Amino acid sequence: MTRQSFLKGSFILMTAGLITRILGMINGMVLARVIGDEGVGLFMMAFPAMLLVVTLTELGLPVAISKLVAEAQTFGNFRKVKLVLAWSLAIVGFSSIVLTTVMLIVIPISANYLFADTRVIYPLLAITPVIPIVAVSSVLRGYFQGIRNMKPYAYSGIVEQVVRISLVATLANLLMPYGVAYAAAGAMIAGSAGECASLLYMLYVFKHGEGIKMKGRKKRSLKGTREVLRDLLRIGLPTMGSRLISSLSNFFEPMIVSHALVIAGYSIAWSTQLYGQLTGYAMTLLLLPSFITHALHVSLVPAISEAYARKSFNLIHYRLNQALRIAMLTGGLSVVVTYSFARPLMDIIYDSPESAQFLYIMTPFFMIFYFQAPMHAVLQALDLAKAAMYNTLTGAIVKTIMLFVLTCRPEFGIKGTALAICTNVVLVTVLHAAVMFKAIGFSLIIRDYIRTFLLIVFSGFVAHLLIQRTFTAWSLLPRTLVMISLVAALYLVLASFLGLLQKEQLSQLPIIGKWLS
Repeated sequence: MTRQSFLKGSFILMTAGLITRILGMINGMVLARVIGDEGVGLFMMAFPAMLLVVTLTELGLPVAISKLVAEAQTFGNFRKVKLVLAWSLAIVGFSSIVLTTVMLIVIPISANYLFADTRVIYPLLAITPVIPIVAVSSVLRGYFQGIRNMKPYAYSGIVEQVVRISLVATLANLLMPYGVAYAAAGAMIAGSAGECASLLYMLYVFKHGEGIKMKGRKKRSLKGTREVLRDLLRIGLPTMGSRLISSLSNFFEPMIVSHALVIAGYSIAWSTQLYGQLTGYAMTLLLLPSFITHALHVSLVPAISEAYARKSFNLIHYRLNQALRIAMLTGGLSVVVTYSFARPLMDIIYDSPESAQFLYIMTPFFMIFYFQAPMHAVLQALDLAKAAMYNTLTGAIVKTIMLFVLTCRPEFGIKGTALAICTNVVLVTVLHAAVMFKAIGFSLIIRDYIRTFLLIVFSGFVAHLLIQRTFTAWSLLPRTLVMISLVAALYLVLASFLGLLQKEQLSQLPIIGKWLS
């Protein structure tokens, strides 16, 4: 059985996540050029619905499976691992059948009333094939997390994106003659095909790589089932609650925004384009480093769960400090690059330089966002998923109110939407930190945060000088790539000089680790 350390598992997920994000950006570039701003707007209006469906299908079980499998393996209870898998598959199998049926019945009836742009019904219907696929995938991903074998989880994401990109242009172009709404639906179907390929890969690894046999004697296999089911629901339901709240908030967001923009004086077509620029372009770039924080979240849950099972609070503090330092450094570099090169990046990637206005507003706030996932993981591992759910609910309520209040005002418009999203980011992260500090008495290493702040400010200043004075005769693409590379290199060198990059962390990277040893 392959098993990685916390840092090594995190770096495997980060590397795969980076590849996946790059492929995702390529997918976004293809979409933007094939179906345009209006098509991307329709796609992004339907996308929150897909996240909502995935949340309801999974029922928060990936985190619960990861935690329970990690704890069971800590004490060598492999029979409990089988019970966790068996119950999880039964639960998600039932939920996927119910949800698929409900979606097919409800969408044609409700879409006309919920969205200002009724064409969104086609990409919404295209979501339904993904439901049973995601159901089984979620169980396998949770299992691989729990045994701390991150490679299948990581590689499956790459497989998904490769298949998605291979099909998205073909399907979108094939359906474009029937209208932009059908083309957006084709993009959704390509996503379902990618999920299917990812599931097939994980099933292959599970069958041939892990050797877990689900069959057992009936009488023996029934023992402890009630306890396992109770633990799965105790952890899974609050986790699902947090994701459900976020998904519902995101689901209603395009409806609120589209109606509020109409009140503010925008046409339906123009409001759809603006929302597509904000969520399809700016948010995609802002969330680019989230593959790193997601990797930390995935690795932290089993690592902290094992430490908590042994009551090793010093190890919990140590792991959390490691995760926050990585999130802080990578988030800082993202802030410098995204803010300094907002306009050229939007022009190069999406052919939409006007979308840079959203990056100038939101980028400073998103530095805080990169701490949110590690903190949420610790709360889940410490059996504080319910507190995390309440924090998410508070943030969602505040965000929903601000969405309408700010967006419908002509002086704010779509910028009000951006401010509401940023308010949610800051509020939820601060609430997570407060609960976490109270639970384990964790204290931040203040000097690291001061050094990182100085690093960000200085790197941003250097980036500004480069943009104003260097390579001005070059064309946009090579000039931007060279300047970003120089700023990133300077950032990493200064981070090492300030002691923010540690040998222990670097040694977990495959190539650097061999060199250091």
